[in-house]
Amino acid sequence: MSRETDAPGGLEIGVASRHGLELHGLTPTQAIHWNLPPARIYEEAIRRNEGELAHMGGFTAITAPHTGRSPNDKYTVREEATGSAIDWGTVNVPMEPEQFHALRALVVEHLNERELFVRDARAGEDPEAQVAVRLITPNAWHNLFAYNMFLRPSVSEMPDMRPDFTILHAPEVRADPESHGTRSPTFVVVNFAEREVIIGGTRYAGEIKKSSFSVLNFLLPDQGILPMHCSANIGEDGDVALFFGLSGTGKTTLSADPERGLIGDDEHGWGPDGVFNFEGGCYAKVINLSPEAEPEIFKATQMFGTILENVVLSDDDKAVLFEDGAITENTRASYPIEYIPNAVIPGRGGHPQNVVFLTCDAFGVMPPIARLTPAQAMYHFISGYTAKVAGTERGVTEPKAAFSACFGAPFLPRHPGVYAEMLGEKLREHGSGVWLVNTGWSGGGYGVGSRMKLSHTRRMVSAALSGELDEGEFRTDPVFGIEVPAEVTGIPTEVLTPRKTWDDPEAYDEAAKKLAGMFRANFEKYANGTADEVREAGPV
Repeated sequence: MSRETDAPGGLEIGVASRHGLELHGLTPTQAIHWNLPPARIYEEAIRRNEGELAHMGGFTAITAPHTGRSPNDKYTVREEATGSAIDWGTVNVPMEPEQFHALRALVVEHLNERELFVRDARAGEDPEAQVAVRLITPNAWHNLFAYNMFLRPSVSEMPDMRPDFTILHAPEVRADPESHGTRSPTFVVVNFAEREVIIGGTRYAGEIKKSSFSVLNFLLPDQGILPMHCSANIGEDGDVALFFGLSGTGKTTLSADPERGLIGDDEHGWGPDGVFNFEGGCYAKVINLSPEAEPEIFKATQMFGTILENVVLSDDDKAVLFEDGAITENTRASYPIEYIPNAVIPGRGGHPQNVVFLTCDAFGVMPPIARLTPAQAMYHFISGYTAKVAGTERGVTEPKAAFSACFGAPFLPRHPGVYAEMLGEKLREHGSGVWLVNTGWSGGGYGVGSRMKLSHTRRMVSAALSGELDEGEFRTDPVFGIEVPAEVTGIPTEVLTPRKTWDDPEAYDEAAKKLAGMFRANFEKYANGTADEVREAGPV
């Protein structure tokens, strides 16, 4: 449908909502493109020179200099209604309402003068916990990103959809740190009272997705739903598995198992009826992607409608050079989840039988797989140990040891203890098994050892989910106190004992001692108010 608007020169094109842009104080002077289908978005993006087509039909876009999230440029508006529930600090940096409104005025002025692409969508597959999200952006390809990543309502639903939360997206607007109180010209600001997000100074599409995740992380605990930074899949018998981990640890790769149905690859809720996906798409890292190692994801990158972010194309046939990290190591593909052949639609499952914590250990000392007691599960969930992998954040060029509470600290508006306690309750209620899996280094730390073989990790995870490991023997790791399988079919025995993979066992001992000390030092900030059995469940 198309119709003239009251805005001078404005033409509405597509499936418009009766809840128009005046709802947001916008008075656009250019065309407004409402909820266009992918083919039409392609046409607009090409017309506007926003990117180019790759071989097989993917749309490529460059977001440099921002090729990853900008966690130091994220803010939450401090106001009375929700302020007491926010865990203020380095993650949730406060912004005063007057600073927000000054920035918002810049964003609105910018959007009013440009063609706009509006996307009405949803977040959350649970009908009782869905949030209607509206993205307003001047870029066609960012609109396609929202189409891919959010849940897609039917055409008949769109005219009556009223947004619960709105994202005003203005990548070319830059803040003035002195007057706006920001750290840089880049800003991602959440205002819970006004149910709005404003984004500026960065073209990286992941900010759209992750700001919405932060919103759900705040809203859902009040409904008894645990929001989780994890992927989820389901076996033939209906057994659900969760995979927690930060970007680069293997959530997307390991959950895209051809033998299991994919519920979702990054963000889920665990509610009274089980697990549900927040999203309608996948946002996979594709550096060094190959059809042999990850056939389902590779195939998805070759399909029309997929967005390929910051990849390098060959000059002759525009094929994607997946091994080329010249722009960034954090190359990405965004595509609808149904592009994965075994995707579960709608993305829901029962209560998980197994929970997997993925860590990318840059020290090369943690075992490749271990079974955790409930207390150890709480300790490692609160710790969230991993390595920041090159490219996932600005300034990270090589793996660096890090602790991220609940495997998602940058997205937690509330205190980590809120989410940790909810997880503990659900693990106890449903008897879920918990496994710690190291997808990082073996035979030495970064620069000396080598990354765990994906084939080995897949085999070990499969053995854990099938119950095969429960029937075998375990040994207790002398440093981390976790139970390690004595053997796993198809895996060299020495791989299961990291010390045996090092050329210098004494160097291993020193590295393991150092990492254990980092665990203890990090946990000190959570010690008060934590049960004794959880505090005592860490490294010796």
